[in-house]
Amino acid sequence: MSTPTPDRVAIVTGASGGIGRAVAERLAADGFAVVAHYAGNEQRAKETVEAITGSGGTAVAVPGDVADEHDVGALFDEAERRFGGVDAVVHTAGIMLLAPLAEARFDDLDRMLRTNVRGTLAVAQQAARRVRRGGAIVTFSSTVVRLALPTYAGYAASKGAVDAMTLVLAKELRGRDVTVNAVAPGPTATPLFLEGKDEETVARMAALPPLERLGTPTDIAAAVSFLTGPDGRWVNGQVLAPNGGIA
Repeated sequence: MSTPTPDRVAIVTGASGGIGRAVAERLAADGFAVVAHYAGNEQRAKETVEAITGSGGTAVAVPGDVADEHDVGALFDEAERRFGGVDAVVHTAGIMLLAPLAEARFDDLDRMLRTNVRGTLAVAQQAARRVRRGGAIVTFSSTVVRLALPTYAGYAASKGAVDAMTLVLAKELRGRDVTVNAVAPGPTATPLFLEGKDEETVARMAALPPLERLGTPTDIAAAVSFLTGPDGRWVNGQVLAPNGGIA
């Protein structure tokens, strides 16, 4: 007996990470079959898939470099081969390397631009070509674009580029019935955010929002669920900032 083709299929890049895993699990709970992309951590990607399948969902893990257009094309090929098409693409994959602008290392900047900007463009390009009518594309920006925090110049610049690409793509897909939005989290308790920060810095960041806490990956996944679900169909070409009111 053949496996039935799921009604909705989502690709989630960076699904081995904190926010990416939460997004993958939430979309699976929403009824999507999930293609969980990962770059290097195969074990954590397997854990994401096992968490989904253990709860009765459908998921597969697929490796690749988001900044390599051939890898990205193969990722979409695999989603179509396994499940027949793609209805949502959520691009959470990214890196963050911090330094005062005057001390920034250009090799670090090049790495961030490659992953965060070129990677977003490569994933968004395939999504623009392949997402089915009624689908959704969600990129990942950051609240630091607006906060202008010291040491975040390079990272904020890369995420400002994500904002620009997202808003342009939303207009380019006129007539396709595909929404395109960015999610711009505030400080969120993930390994990416916490790495290299002492307790005092973390506490200071947690106190910035009026809600006086760090966000959680499930907070961010809830915003993605809204944008990829039926209640988000009239939200298009926006940067949604789940950040507790920090800015």
